[in-house]
Amino acid sequence: MATALKVASDVRAKISDDEWQVRVDLAAAYRLVHHYGWTDLIFTHLSARVPGPEHHFLINPYGLMFDEVTASNLVKIDLDGNIVMSNGYEVNPAGFTIHSAIHMAREDARAVMHLHTDDGVAVSAMAQGLMPITQTAMVIADQVAYHEYEGVALDLGERERLVADLGAKKLMLLRNHGTLAVGATVSDCFLMLYTFERACSMQVRALVSGALHLPSAAAVETSRQQGSKLMASGQLDRLAWPALLRMLDRKDPDFRS
Repeated sequence: MATALKVASDVRAKISDDEWQVRVDLAAAYRLVHHYGWTDLIFTHLSARVPGPEHHFLINPYGLMFDEVTASNLVKIDLDGNIVMSNGYEVNPAGFTIHSAIHMAREDARAVMHLHTDDGVAVSAMAQGLMPITQTAMVIADQVAYHEYEGVALDLGERERLVADLGAKKLMLLRNHGTLAVGATVSDCFLMLYTFERACSMQVRALVSGALHLPSAAAVETSRQQGSKLMASGQLDRLAWPALLRMLDRKDPDFRS
């Protein structure tokens, strides 16, 4: 414990208050992914851009489980994959490919999150993709893009195609692979991802019945418009994110270290 506190203190002394806040939020997102059972051992990744002109970003230390990630052990890298501030950890090469692509191309995407959940991967492999069959899916339907599977994301040449497919949207189904979300903040990104994952889980369960009750086209369009207004309002950030942080603080506040 004393060593962990010293490491946190050393990192905290070298960075700005703004960067530390981003680190705390990103570490919280990792713990929330663990809490909801969305992890794939050590093999998915969440990132956030460090405030400032350098376009450095933070990503998980490769080899740690998500419930081990803290504000101070996140790894800071540049857009070429160089570690900017060494803390003894490496980063996932596939994670670098995906995250660097979006951080380079989308100034508004200050956080990027990618998962391999059972339901997210299942929907990514369905020909229909995400179907507008639940309220949860309908409110995000116009934000979902699609990217064809090209193999494990180790080829830097894939970055251009990934960015082109994402366009200006905030969510993407990586075909036969998983889910991805981007956001202006860590909280915005996580809450978009949460909604996406919930929609995927609901779809997988609904399809088990084999007989779906489909909403009207008018209801789908109304929900799409309502969802766009809700996402733009920032209401989810203001209400849900502080509540999630309070939950983490009750469970195990060491993500802040």
